[in-house]
Amino acid sequence: MKIKVLFFGRLAAITGKTDLEMENIADTNILSSELEKAYPAFAGLKYIIAVDKTAISGNRELTENMTVALLPPFSGG
Repeated sequence: MKIKVLFFGRLAAITGKTDLEMENIADTNILSSELEKAYPAFAGLKYIIAVDKTAISGNRELTENMTVALLPPFSGG
């Protein structure tokens, strides 16, 4: 099972990429854990997770060909 992960802002700077394909990621908790292993600077960062263009809270099951976007917190007005 493959998913596409999109990185924005500071998260893209940390990874050096704007997107990445990952395999065998069953849910968003596992995704976060795997990203922290691959990119230790992710540990402790706050970011918004959007699955197929919908922001989520908590853990979400991921299935084949889903797109997950990791967005830095927004501020302003």
